[in-house]
Amino acid sequence: MQLQGEVQELAIEEWLATQFPLDTIDEVKKGARGADCIQIVNTRSRQNCGKIYYESKRTKDFHTSWIEKFKADMRERDADIGVLVTEVMPAGLDRMGMMEGVWVCTFEEFKGLSAVLRESIIKLSLAMATQENKGDKMGMLYDFLTSTTFRMQIEAIVEGFSQMKSDLESEKRSMQRIWKQRERQIEKVITNTIDMYGSIKGIAGNAIQSVKALELGEGADDFDED
Repeated sequence: MQLQGEVQELAIEEWLATQFPLDTIDEVKKGARGADCIQIVNTRSRQNCGKIYYESKRTKDFHTSWIEKFKADMRERDADIGVLVTEVMPAGLDRMGMMEGVWVCTFEEFKGLSAVLRESIIKLSLAMATQENKGDKMGMLYDFLTSTTFRMQIEAIVEGFSQMKSDLESEKRSMQRIWKQRERQIEKVITNTIDMYGSIKGIAGNAIQSVKALELGEGADDFDED
């Protein structure tokens, strides 16, 4: 179980590093207090637009105590958003959603969610840069990211992402079924043709010209039966 958890942690870090090369992905070393990695969001024109904190859980049960510990770690690391990637969702949360100020999602949902959260942090950073000295920026960020409106926007986008993936998998399965059906039809035609050829040749003998492809097939079948 620990090994599986470490594999998912590495998969999260590698996916973030590949998808967002401008960002800094800092791994939290084993044994150190905190989650698994921190994503510091950067753009070509702005550095450190915000921080997204990720923790991976692969256990048979979801423990609500994780949330409070995770939030404490977020405050210690000065993170703007926390994302808990879990294999088992908490009771009352069948799919991605927010739980006491922390985003909870599966590994597949994390891929779409991370992209949307990053883009939101960049936009908020730019907006707050134009509102210097006009309010508490951290308060504005937290209020927006924990609002129902933002949650619904995120869910709608990730739902579209998940639906596209589901449609693609469905198309793959459909094509595989079609290919299998065609294979069975071709095999049936070949088998019936060989049987018919064998029957005719058995009656007419050498009067029927040999068809090498069919005889090879017949010979191969006889060999298999032996």
